[in-house]
Amino acid sequence: MSNNETTKYFDLHTNGIGYLNRVQEVTPEEGTPFLSVTIAALRGSVDNVQYTHFECPVSGKKAQEIVRQLKSAVEGKLKVLIGFTLSDLYAESFTYKSGDKAGETGVSLKARLLSIAWAKVDGQPFVTEQETAA
Repeated sequence: MSNNETTKYFDLHTNGIGYLNRVQEVTPEEGTPFLSVTIAALRGSVDNVQYTHFECPVSGKKAQEIVRQLKSAVEGKLKVLIGFTLSDLYAESFTYKSGDKAGETGVSLKARLLSIAWAKVDGQPFVTEQETAA
């Protein structure tokens, strides 16, 4: 590929609403440290809400700032609800090591957290779309 050519990508974005959980700084043995979260995304009828969990490195710069601001609320067991955009969703299998499912295969959904459109902490607005666009 010459220097004049630009790499093209196929984007797969997922938008949703969910609860922010398990905010942590991850320091791998090799590679660069990164911010990681788990999102319990809401789906289905409002009368019978289902949850889908995503494990996400936080890749968007503004999203990283917002997640760091929300970390203490998450650690304080407050309900942190966000409007989010994920990218590059994929599944990864694993084997349960303990508990009732020990030895069974499970599936973990992973994606990159690109952006947070808004956030509420215990129902109170924390971040809005206008603020995240600034």
